[in-house]
Amino acid sequence: MLKGATNEIVIFEAKTLEAVYEKASKTLQCSITNLEIEIKQAPSKGFFGFFSKNAIISAQIKNLDNTATTKSTKNTNTTVETLSSRLDTLNKESKNKKIEVPKMVQQIKSETLFDEFYTAEKTDLHETPTVKSSQSELSKEIEIEINSLFSNLCYDIDKIEVSIIDDEKTVYVEFSGADSALLIGKEGYRYKALSYILFNWINEKYGLMLRLEVAHFLANQETAIYAYLDPVIETIKSEGFFKTKVLDGILVHIALTKLRDEFPDKYVAVKTTQKGEKYILVNEYRN
Repeated sequence: MLKGATNEIVIFEAKTLEAVYEKASKTLQCSITNLEIEIKQAPSKGFFGFFSKNAIISAQIKNLDNTATTKSTKNTNTTVETLSSRLDTLNKESKNKKIEVPKMVQQIKSETLFDEFYTAEKTDLHETPTVKSSQSELSKEIEIEINSLFSNLCYDIDKIEVSIIDDEKTVYVEFSGADSALLIGKEGYRYKALSYILFNWINEKYGLMLRLEVAHFLANQETAIYAYLDPVIETIKSEGFFKTKVLDGILVHIALTKLRDEFPDKYVAVKTTQKGEKYILVNEYRN
């Protein structure tokens, strides 16, 4: 007995119309031309891999009479819709149909994701922190929220310490513990991402800057860059200008802060090469 003998309506799904028609034909054990098919959902490739849709159809075997005379009459009076005609019709509909893509789906170049945090020029934005009854109360609030945020982290880390420093304009956040070094990542990419996330939240909500320490990573980076900058500073004092070597990530931010503190009356800015690499230029202001 054929599976389609009961004439039930069956739902089929596949990535393409060709595949779903073939699936229906094999399951119901009859030719595609002997199926009554209704397209429930047209297939769609989506946008950059998002929002793709499979083809969905409902199918059942056509009601066929047992006599050859009836079959002959039906074949004469009925136009049989072939697989190719179905596909041609659907392809025309798909071309004319505009695919709606949510505005939230955007391409972001990974190499520029953190540039604003590490290379932004000094501005007067967010100069005044949120008013609290005391800085200890503020640091306690931030500490509770950060520890709550990372409470389900799979790494073994100690309680995250938070304090307010630098004339009450900067939040110092320190991660420590057995697995804290894993938060740094290769070449500091995890540290960079963590800094970006925490900075945007703290700066937006409290109007404060961020100093993030993870397993002494920041201290080690500062020691290394300060050793490099010592002779650079002497050169600037004698010659008036200098262009640093190519720096990356947190090193750009540390060097920029150090050189601006040393030379408040000079032009100190981050520049980008044609390859997208960053360096710091120190020069006199032009009149």
